[in-house]
Amino acid sequence: MKKLLYTSLLALSLLMISCQSLVDEINDNPNAVTADEIEAKLFLTGVELANVSFQLGHLSRISALYSGQLFGFASVYGDVYRYNISTAEANSSWNKIYVGVVTNVRHILDQAPNDALLTGIAKVLEAHAVGTAAAIFGDVPYTEINDPEVEDPVFDSQVAVLGSMQALLDDAINDLSAAASRPLPEDIHFEGDADKWLATAWTLKSRYYLLTGDYGMAFAAAQNGISSPGGSMEFVPRGTETTTDDKNQFWTTLSGSRGGDIGSGDSYMVQLLDPDSEVYRGNAKTNERARSGYSYVVETNGLSNLGIIEQFEPQNLISYEENLLTLAEAGARTQGFDTGLENLNELRMYLNTGDFFNESFDTIPYLYEAYTAEDFQAGGIENMDGIDPLRALLREIIEERYITGFLTWMPFNDHRRLRGANELDLVVPFPLNDGSASLHVGRLPYASDELNANANAPDQDPGIFTSTEVNSR
Repeated sequence: MKKLLYTSLLALSLLMISCQSLVDEINDNPNAVTADEIEAKLFLTGVELANVSFQLGHLSRISALYSGQLFGFASVYGDVYRYNISTAEANSSWNKIYVGVVTNVRHILDQAPNDALLTGIAKVLEAHAVGTAAAIFGDVPYTEINDPEVEDPVFDSQVAVLGSMQALLDDAINDLSAAASRPLPEDIHFEGDADKWLATAWTLKSRYYLLTGDYGMAFAAAQNGISSPGGSMEFVPRGTETTTDDKNQFWTTLSGSRGGDIGSGDSYMVQLLDPDSEVYRGNAKTNERARSGYSYVVETNGLSNLGIIEQFEPQNLISYEENLLTLAEAGARTQGFDTGLENLNELRMYLNTGDFFNESFDTIPYLYEAYTAEDFQAGGIENMDGIDPLRALLREIIEERYITGFLTWMPFNDHRRLRGANELDLVVPFPLNDGSASLHVGRLPYASDELNANANAPDQDPGIFTSTEVNSR
């Protein structure tokens, strides 16, 4: 991570990207104008698109391969599915985190320090990108990045970085609490709505508290988090049907060179949602037929998909559903059974409206009737094996997080968090992908570009079966 990686010219390059291109192209002549001559707000779209491209990109799909949700059929995804993954797979994501997001955020903060709305948004975006990096990689550079006096920034501990993200989010919350909303077309998520960004910051705080096992703080933060479906931070595809780069990011992948390489196949998640499967999660109060169809990813090409990766289907980044499920899990752990059940049922009430799906699945049956305490007693429909009722409730909440969080980082993070906490009775028991491994994946690999360029990087990547600091408890 040499100094040249963090120059203002690279920051400027993202500004020159079309809103229809998710930071795959850079301007050929960034020297034509200096960054200081450009309004700070004009960097915001580039930051948001870089973050979208990372959060919904290649590594996110790989995490679903390692979470029993997707199947790798051929080419790179076929190899990665069988745990044959190169550090080169992280290069593009690493660049989007540290150049696309952080460098441009720091420019915004330097150029507009008194614009509370803009600085608050920028801090949330940095916390989202760098916090996700720490979650999936482990130790990552942070305290020394973007320092012109530091050529090779140290890798800070995962716990320290996540702590820094909590502090950064506190700063963002202070800014946003004092900020007035205003029209901000450069903000592709909320168009300058300070209240929505404020709630998003609280939900992101709850995510990181959950990640580190601080369930009391996770519950407290989520109480201030996203409180309605319309408050979810999403990537909303735009443009016309003839353009591709501005569409659902998974649809774009299958519509390009990766058609036939990655899809649902017969994954464990597919089986959980299949009424004809032996492990079907439905019962007298739950019919998953609509969600089964909506969540299925046909590998052949993008046009074959009408559900979760249809070309105009929005993609969750930080969501209302996540916030409810954090309230459910953290609430059950710290406040008791009734609190957990209440928040789980709130999500089920939302699912039962059908609004979670798109119109292609309006006529397919679904049912999410409210659960009662009796359903989790020994012999109840959610506790046929007679375990402790609170554990039975937590098991259902974790399984719901696994399904609802499909194509987000939630299932990958949960699986590693719970294994490390010796809570195997709560882990969704998807099998290993093949016989080449005896352990589930514990992290994703560092970028080869960083390993080769930064003298303070590890001599070699620790490997994908190594647990990170927060998952080694």
